[in-house]
Amino acid sequence: MKPTRNLFKLSLAAPLALALAACGGEEGDVESGDAIAAIPAPDGTNWGDTVTVSEQDGYILGNPDAPLKLVEYASHTCGACANFAMTGKPGIKEYVATGVVSFEQRNLVRDPIDLTIATLVRCGQKEQMQVLSDQGWQNLEQTFAAVNQNGAAYEAAGNMPLEQRFVQIAQAAGLIEFFAARGLSADQQRACLADAEKIEAIANNSSAQAEELGINATPTFLLNGRKLDVNTWKDIEPLLQRAGARQE
Repeated sequence: MKPTRNLFKLSLAAPLALALAACGGEEGDVESGDAIAAIPAPDGTNWGDTVTVSEQDGYILGNPDAPLKLVEYASHTCGACANFAMTGKPGIKEYVATGVVSFEQRNLVRDPIDLTIATLVRCGQKEQMQVLSDQGWQNLEQTFAAVNQNGAAYEAAGNMPLEQRFVQIAQAAGLIEFFAARGLSADQQRACLADAEKIEAIANNSSAQAEELGINATPTFLLNGRKLDVNTWKDIEPLLQRAGARQE
């Protein structure tokens, strides 16, 4: 993974090619275990609405102390990540509801559009981060189409100061209007995208964790810290069950 300083200098050309990048993890079997009994949420709450920000700056859905911790390293310009958001998230939420499984989403930043969306989905309440991410993935083709249509404005962003660059990228990609329709005001978005320190922190965390864990593709999944060699829900669900997870 390139250092953060190079992330901000990434070429803005050919964004459509980014969706075709390789995906997947490298290793890891999962130990089998007995079925784990459901863990009740605190009175007046439910695990499906519980969101915690982790020490790794990821967003945890569910019981933060769940015995089975599933982590996804994802990119917002990854087609396979978009597919997982549609095919895997509904099933994951059923396991999260038991309190036995938590699901944490972390960033593996690959390009300027990815970093822009990663900033925007964190711009509101923490409970909305994964929701907005999923909506952004559903809109991925339209995002790339807007960038291609507004190519000159997108390319010009690369020469702008950081506090202006990501606002320009978001405008060229049609993201300001998209997220405004989903509860983030245009002014709120521009303020987040002008916060160079916050944006650099997202990129720094991505680079450091990718180097530490040897993660170089998206989506990559960890289960209790062990990197999995699968990246689709049909392959991940049996591993959760083998480890002791059950649906409600």
